[in-house]
This record gives sequence, structure tokens and C-alpha cells, in this order.
Amino acid sequence: MTAPALQERVEVETPELVVLSYDIAGVGSRVVAALVDLLIAALAFFGLVIFLIRTMAGTELADRADLATGWLLAIVALMQFALIWGYYVLFEALADGRTPGKRLMRLRVVRDGGYSITFGASATRNLLRLLDLQPGTLGSVGMLSMLLNKQGKRLGDIVAGTLVVREQILPPIASAPVRTRDAAPAVAAQAELTDAEFDVLDRFCERRAALDADRRSQFAEQLAERFARALVGAPQGTALAKVVWLHTQERAARARGAAVRSDKGAARERHSIVATNAPRWNAFANRLATAQRRGLRSLGEDGVREFVAEYRELTADLARLRTATRGGTSAELFYLNRLVAGAHNLLYRRRRIQVRQVVDFLAFTVPQEIRRSSSVIVLAAVLLFTPMMATAVAVARNPEAAQIFLPPAMLDRAEDGVRAAANDEGYVSVPSIYRPTMASQILTNNVQVAFLAFASGVTAGIMTCLVLVSNGLSIGAMFGLYHAKGIFGLIAAFVAPHGVLELFAICVAGGAGLLIGAGMLLPGDRTRRRAIVENARRAIVLVAGAAFLLSIAGPIEGFVSPIPWWPLDLKLIFSAVTALLLYLYLRNGTRVRSRPAPSVPDSD
Repeated sequence: MTAPALQERVEVETPELVVLSYDIAGVGSRVVAALVDLLIAALAFFGLVIFLIRTMAGTELADRADLATGWLLAIVALMQFALIWGYYVLFEALADGRTPGKRLMRLRVVRDGGYSITFGASATRNLLRLLDLQPGTLGSVGMLSMLLNKQGKRLGDIVAGTLVVREQILPPIASAPVRTRDAAPAVAAQAELTDAEFDVLDRFCERRAALDADRRSQFAEQLAERFARALVGAPQGTALAKVVWLHTQERAARARGAAVRSDKGAARERHSIVATNAPRWNAFANRLATAQRRGLRSLGEDGVREFVAEYRELTADLARLRTATRGGTSAELFYLNRLVAGAHNLLYRRRRIQVRQVVDFLAFTVPQEIRRSSSVIVLAAVLLFTPMMATAVAVARNPEAAQIFLPPAMLDRAEDGVRAAANDEGYVSVPSIYRPTMASQILTNNVQVAFLAFASGVTAGIMTCLVLVSNGLSIGAMFGLYHAKGIFGLIAAFVAPHGVLELFAICVAGGAGLLIGAGMLLPGDRTRRRAIVENARRAIVLVAGAAFLLSIAGPIEGFVSPIPWWPLDLKLIFSAVTALLLYLYLRNGTRVRSRPAPSVPDSD
């Protein structure tokens, strides 16, 4: 077995103070994995749609085509959103960093340091796809980032503190064969060839059957001439027979720990380490494979205890072998490193998340982080509401200015609003049967705006500021235009029920983006890389909170806000109730220290 050529690798230090080397996944394998995942997600989406249509066909909804269509479109929109944003996060977090595509290509996402990926880290790296996929679905930005970064990281990996590594379990190391008294001639006390020479000889002997007779004889003669000094005691015969004999001798000598004649000191010890411990390493490889397939629990209590003890022994072997190899590479070092790395990932894998932990995370951790990050959230609010108020005043005084900030469709809606107000209709006239579709579209759109505000933080917060300001300008222009036309009450009655939760959630998401920007621009006494990763861990909690609030605001906007027969006063009361509940929710964060620390998303 020859040592693989590892040109791109990263080294991490385990809690046992042992250095592990990971192969960095190449761009090609990651692209193939992404295409496989995209195909699976598309097939899952169409399969769910077909299943949903066939299921609804057998219900009472089938007799009410309009109602069935409304609910079908709503569910399809939510499924599409869930697949786009949830597929990678759920697979990576629940399957220990491997989506089906990554599993096929033998890739795994891990956190810096070799630890298993968490929900928070997975969400962070995948939400950043909004920028990695620019300027198109080919992902030019992300691909360029992977090519320029020595660890193959795209923007999402940089912010999340993750990397994609290649996993490969090699065949067992050949150990010394069992010999009887009638066995073949004794093996030499020392090996004659250097490791590089033996690699050349080993590759030839492995592939000689695939060569034609003339080329095989030619190569054998060249090797016999090159290794003439080692063939002094070879039996008489053809060059090929001598080369094969030498290969057998050298391989057996190495298997039983014989050092190369020219080796000295630590180099001689390396052969002894391998020969003595190879059988134990191979046995552990089988145990590791079982644990990776079925989980550590499948080994039983005693089995897990033995697994941990063996892992510690292997870490000591790895440290000794690294010293003996003197910074070089060898097949044995690569093999042992893979075993220790695989066991390390398994032992330090994040434990399964329980429902109670998710509840604690949403009920306590999120509001606590919102309170902690109040400064950046207030800054985001200033960036949103300042242009909103300025534009509202400007357009109210000069309605023609609305054309600068609003698209033609919104201008036409304002004209329709005058007629709707005269007929005592609402801001939007959507039949109740289509409100599920409206609610789902509003929810998914608003959550994606929140995701964009967060992901834009990687531009040092510049794009986050632009997202907040541009949204403030358009909302303010609408308010000003409706006021100028004397129908401000119409839009106020629509916005009031959901506005408190929705606008606050946008500010929270904007604060998350600004928090990442602060890590880039104002790292303090931390390194910039560490500041970005640590701030991103806090920011993803804010994004989760924003998505949670928007999941409440979306249905309100779809079902409650459009009700035309609710007077403005009643909707303002509803708004006041949501504001009070939001205040109580944020106060709830002060109790987090009295509860067990939740592990969602998770931190180091």
C-alpha cells in the first residue's frame, strides 16, 4: 500500500493533544455532491406534490376546486421553501455533516478543530449560499472563494467556521504472515530498499498483470538493473522472477518490522511500531466501521468503554509514529490518522437534540440574545425607520416623488386603494379561499428577506445596510403616497395587526448581519477570523428568532390583516396586544440562566 499524495490538508489538535490531518475536499467532488443533492431535492419536491394531489383528490376538498387549489398552492410554497433552506441544514446537522450527495462522494462537513457540525454552524454556512451562488446558480462567488482559500472554504464556511473534508478508509495494513517450519526461505533481517524504492517496486508488482508481455519484461529489466545491489542473493531466473522475489522479501521484511538498512534512529523505530501494532489497528478499524454504521450505542456499555480505551491507545501510537516519520508521509501514518480522525469525530459528535431543548432555545436563548445584541438591533432599526419616515414625509408633500421609490404595480395599487376606500373594502381584496396561499407566500418572502439581511453581513455589513435602507424607503413611500391620497387609514388597517412583529423581526435580522460586519471591522482583541466566527454564532440565534417571529407574523398578515370589516381601532388593539406579547417574550430571556443550557444551535 502506497502513501497517497496529499497536497491539500489541514491539521487540527484534538483534546488529547494529538494532531490530526484532514484532506480538504476538492472543488470537483463538492460540485458533484451538490448536483446529487439538487437532484434528490427536486425529485423529493415533485414526489411530495404528486402525493399531495393524490391525497387531496380523495377528500372533501376535491369537491371544492377553489378551496383545494388555495390550500394546495400554500402547502407547495411551504414545501419548496423547506426543501430549499432545510434540506442541507437538516441533513448536515442530523447526519453528522453529510448530505446524501456528500455521503456518496465521501465528504463530510466539520467545524474547525475537527468537531462535528451543529445546527447553528450548518444554518450559517447554508444561509450564506445567498451570496455564494451569485451571480447565478453556478455559484461563481462560492467557487472562486474555494479556489482562493487554502482550506477550500467558501464564504459560508469562513463565517461558520467549518470546512469540508474527504473521508477515506483504506484497506488494512498488511501484517507479518504466519509461517510454519516448512515455509519459504527466511526473510532477510533488514529491508534493502528505501520507502521510495519500495513504492516503485510495489506499484509495478500490483499492475504487472495488466501490462502486455513485452512492456512487462522491459520494466522488469529496468527495475532489476536499478535494484541490482538488493538482488545479489536472488535465485537464478528471469529479471521478472528476480523482481517478484525481491518484492516478496521486502514486503515480508516490512510486515514483521525490519528496518531499511540505511535507516537510523527514529526511522528504524517506525517499522517496529507498524509491525507491532498493525493487527490491533486493523481490529479497531472493523470496530470503528460498525460504530459509524450503527452508532456507538450498538457496541454496548462495555464495548464503548473498550472503544474509548483503544482510541486513546491509537492516539499515543499516532503521536509516536509522527515522531518516527520525522514530518514525512507514509501509508501507515495516513491509515492510522484516518482511524483516529474517524473515532474522534464519532466520540465528539453532538448529541441528539430533544424537543425540550428546541423549546428552551426559542423561549429563552433567543430572547436573551436579542437583549444582548440590542445595540446592533437598534442600529438596524435606525437604518430602517429613518429613511422610512423621511420618505413618508417627502412623498406626502410631493406625491410625484413616489415614482422614484415605488414600482408601477405599487403605484397602481394606490390608485385602486382610492376606489377600495370609497367602497369600504380592504387594502387587498383576497377571497378567503386564497388566503392560505397569500399567507404562505408572505411568510416565505419575509423570511428570505431576513436571510438576505443576515447573509449580507459578510460584505462588512454594507449590503445589510442597503437592504434595510431600501426597505425603509419603499415602505415610507407607500405610507406617504396613501396619506397624500387621503387613504392612509386603509394601509394602516392592513399593516397594524402584523406590523409590530414583522418590522421588529426585520430589525433583528438586520442586527444579525451588522453583528457579522462588526466582527470583520471591529474584532477587538480577537483575531478577525475568530471574531467573525464567534459573532456568526450569535447572529444565527438572532436569525432563528427573526424567522420564529415571522412565522407568526406571516399567518396574521395572510388571515387577519386583510379582513375588511374589522375597523382600524380593533386592528390597532390587536397590534397593541402583539406588542405586549413581544415585550413579555423578550423579558423571558432574563430567566435563561435558571434553565439547563440548550444545545440548539450549539456552541463550543
